[in-house]
Amino acid sequence: MTVLEKTGKKSWWRGRSELGVSALLLVVGLLVVIDTLAESNTGGGDSDPIGPRTVALVLGAALLLLSVLLTIDILRGGHGEAEGGEDVDLGTPMDLRTVGMLAGVLVATAALIPLVGWPIAGTVLFAGATYALGSRSFPRDLAIAAGVSLVTWFLFDGLLGVDLPGGPLMGVFG
Repeated sequence: MTVLEKTGKKSWWRGRSELGVSALLLVVGLLVVIDTLAESNTGGGDSDPIGPRTVALVLGAALLLLSVLLTIDILRGGHGEAEGGEDVDLGTPMDLRTVGMLAGVLVATAALIPLVGWPIAGTVLFAGATYALGSRSFPRDLAIAAGVSLVTWFLFDGLLGVDLPGGPLMGVFG
């Protein structure tokens, strides 16, 4: 039974759920500012007089400002409009099983990367996501996931110089 059914009154939060986004912006902005101020490096070198701290502080301040402006807009009655072509029924509850499986796959991937490297952990990520989203073609999904994972590893590690752990494949391809 909803609040409206129990009391006959509309909940204050109904229509103001976007305050959650504002709260998220506030938390992330505070984390960025606090973490940046906690860093011991105070600025850039001779070649970079501004330094990375300045950019992080500006970003954190912008997030805080956006949070305040969004909160004011929402409290004055403003709200986001759904896209005209959107075919999502917002009255339908979310599928917690799918969300839980996707969250589990993300956590498993984060735990596996240092242990087995990106190519294997990425395969788990991509194949697990396809399974969670409803695909049941295991051999095809596993092959595509392994291919995408290897290609991203080669691109980032080999071509872009972003160090992704190779795990056991480091001896084979590295």
